[in-house]
Amino acid sequence: MSKFPKQLFVTGTDTDVGKTLVSAALVWGLKAHYFKPFQSGCDQGTDQQWIQEITGFGPEHFSPETFRLGAPLSPNQAADLEGQVIDPAQVQFPKPTQEHLIIEGVGGLMVPLNPKELLIDWIRSTGLSVLLVARSGLGTLNHTLLSVEALKSRGIPLWGIVMSGPTNERNAEDIRQFTNAPILAQIDQYRQVNQAALTDLFSKITTP
Repeated sequence: MSKFPKQLFVTGTDTDVGKTLVSAALVWGLKAHYFKPFQSGCDQGTDQQWIQEITGFGPEHFSPETFRLGAPLSPNQAADLEGQVIDPAQVQFPKPTQEHLIIEGVGGLMVPLNPKELLIDWIRSTGLSVLLVARSGLGTLNHTLLSVEALKSRGIPLWGIVMSGPTNERNAEDIRQFTNAPILAQIDQYRQVNQAALTDLFSKITTP
């Protein structure tokens, strides 16, 4: 797995697009460390808790969120409800014993962290490569091309794209044509998300 980045940031074209499932598959397949620095919606459980449960990995594979916010809103809005202002400079990267580190974003690239900074601004400051999770169906061309353009304009390296939902070869072809980015996998929904599903998804993402 030499071509796989040691550190990879997983983001999506919008919320609930499948980035946590993709992150879980990468953590599972790589036996990696997982970190989600910004988490809103904690009142409904966290993505880290779900990934830890589905993989069965111990706490040594996980680092606590830097910002844990209760409301299922954009980070800036959730923080405002709690009288907080998110300062991304407070995020300290973990130094895990595992070879790979998977960092999951919150919402899409352009969600505000505070009144002046977007998530994409923080990603740029880290120097991380990005895996973008996009929907496969109607509307994905606009959302995906805008997301890729936002990354390119800031010099953020795009490692690849995973398309989530029923296979749509025409949309995949158009995204390849207009972005010159590799489509790593097209994944439909799993009837049951378990370790077998994570193994299957990891294989799809990492098989050329």
